[in-house]
Amino acid sequence: MSDTATAVRPAEKPRRAASRPPVSREKARARRDARSAWTLLGPSLIILGVMVGYPAVLMVIQSFTDYTVRNKVQGTMPDFVGFENYIELFTQSDFPVVLLRSLALMVVMTVLIMVFGVLIAVLMTRLGRAWRITVSVGLLLAWAMPPLTATVIWGWIFDTQYGLVNWALNTITGTNDWTNHSWLLNPFSFFFVLTIIVVWQGVPFVAFTTYAGLGQVPAEVLEASSLDGANGWKRFWNIVFPYLRSVLTVVLVLQIIWNLRIFTQVYALQSRGGIASETNVLGTYLFRQGPGEVAFTAAIGVVMVILLLILSSGYVRTTLKEEEL
Repeated sequence: MSDTATAVRPAEKPRRAASRPPVSREKARARRDARSAWTLLGPSLIILGVMVGYPAVLMVIQSFTDYTVRNKVQGTMPDFVGFENYIELFTQSDFPVVLLRSLALMVVMTVLIMVFGVLIAVLMTRLGRAWRITVSVGLLLAWAMPPLTATVIWGWIFDTQYGLVNWALNTITGTNDWTNHSWLLNPFSFFFVLTIIVVWQGVPFVAFTTYAGLGQVPAEVLEASSLDGANGWKRFWNIVFPYLRSVLTVVLVLQIIWNLRIFTQVYALQSRGGIASETNVLGTYLFRQGPGEVAFTAAIGVVMVILLLILSSGYVRTTLKEEEL
C-alpha cells in the first residue's frame, strides 16, 4: 500500500504544473514585464526627480513664503504668506503687461513660423534635386546658428550707424531720412526685429519636419485627386493635411513652448539699445527681478509652468486618445 502511494505522488506534481491556467501565466508574464520596465526606467526617473521634480516642488513651496537671500545667509526659516506673492504679482507689478506681451508675441511668431515652414516644405517637394539641396543647406545654416550669434548678426544689419537696412532704405528713397535711425528704441520696431530673428531660426525645424511628413503621403492618392479636378489647396487640406495632423500638432506645441520661453534674443537686443521696461518678455522679466526676491520669482515661475501646461494640454489629450484607439 505504501509503495503504491509513493509511486502515485511523484506523478501528481507534473500533472498539477501542467494544469496551471493560462490566465495565471499571463499575469506572471505581465508582472515580469512590469518589473523589467521599471528597472529600465528607474535611473531616468531618479534623474528626473532630482533635476526636475525636487526644484519644482521647492519652487512651489517657496512661492507661498517670504523667502529671501537673507533667510539663506542667516539660516532662518521663512514665514508662510499664502497667496500674497501671487496677489502682488498680478496687482502691484508689471507682470500682467509682460504676460500679455509675451502671449501676443508667441501667437504672432508661432503663426509665421508654421505658415512659412509648411510653405517651404511644400515648395521643396516641387524643386529639383539641386535646388532642394541648396534650400536645405540654407535652412540648416540658419537652424544651426546659435541664437546669440544670430541676434548679433541681425543687430548689425539693423544697426543705427552702419546697418544695412538703413543704408538700403536711404538708397531706395533717395533721402537721408533713415540715417542714424534706431530700430531698437521704439518698442514696436524692437519687436519687429525680434520677430524676424526668431522666425528666421524657427522656420527650418518646421520645414524639415513637415517635409519628412510629406513623404508619407501616397503619391497615387494625390494623382487621383488631381485627375478628379481638385486644386492645390483642396488637395492639401483634404488629403495631405490629415496625414500631417499628428506631426504638425507636435511641432505646433513645441513652437508655442519655445516662443513663450524666448530669452537670449530679447536680452541681446535689449543690450544693444532696447528699453528693457518696455520690451521685457517672461524670460527677461524673471531674470531682471532682484536676486534677493526668491519667493516672488518663484511665484513667477509657477505661473509660467501652469501656463505652459495649459497650452500643451490639448496635445496631451490628443496623444492619450490616439493611444487608446
